[in-house]
Amino acid sequence: MMNKPIALSAFLVALNTPLAAAQMNNDPLLGSILVDRLEVRDRGHSNLNWELEGWIGRDLDKLWIKAEGERNDGRTEGNELQVLYSHAVAPYWDLQVGVRQDFEPSPERSWAVIGLQGLAPYFFEIDTALFIGESGHTALRLKAEYELLLTQRWVLVPELETNVYGRNDDESGFGSGLSDLELGLRLRYEVTRKFSPYVGVVWERKYGNTADFARQDGESVEEAEFVLGLRAWF
Repeated sequence: MMNKPIALSAFLVALNTPLAAAQMNNDPLLGSILVDRLEVRDRGHSNLNWELEGWIGRDLDKLWIKAEGERNDGRTEGNELQVLYSHAVAPYWDLQVGVRQDFEPSPERSWAVIGLQGLAPYFFEIDTALFIGESGHTALRLKAEYELLLTQRWVLVPELETNVYGRNDDESGFGSGLSDLELGLRLRYEVTRKFSPYVGVVWERKYGNTADFARQDGESVEEAEFVLGLRAWF
């Protein structure tokens, strides 16, 4: 049997071989930033929406940051940030846990996050998350989209997003049950793989108590809008 000093020496020599170096570089530290949505919507006044995300890590474990928000007529109506640890649990699927902070609408809210993100059969991109907040607040969000390649540069992207809340939140204007549904259809042109302007249409509808809160504030519960935006990644 090889004694410990000899075994250690053999291990150190093995680390210096080209094969060992190649194996250590098989899982390099990588990162990416995606401006998934930076768009202006036609509401008869200035309206800006954004969704950004970035990650850094290795093949199985990553740190994710997700941000999204909305400015309407010069006023920020939504501003959310998530910081997540992501671990691959199956081919094309990651389990994500972390925190979410809502800066707008007021009052600020903090949530714990448990989510699942990945590629479903037939290449549907899925991002779903359970949020557990303060004072017993809970929420569930589902996003799904599909990229239909019309040509080598034109891509049509149908998208769905819905939110469900566990209880009424009078201060933030969200009601229990199904809160809202957004359906979008965007057509982008890939000038390069990393730079794609797009046009599209978005339909939004509020439901249940969330719709009642909106009516009380004099807001519309259903809207259809044209959008003009940009998608880019680095």
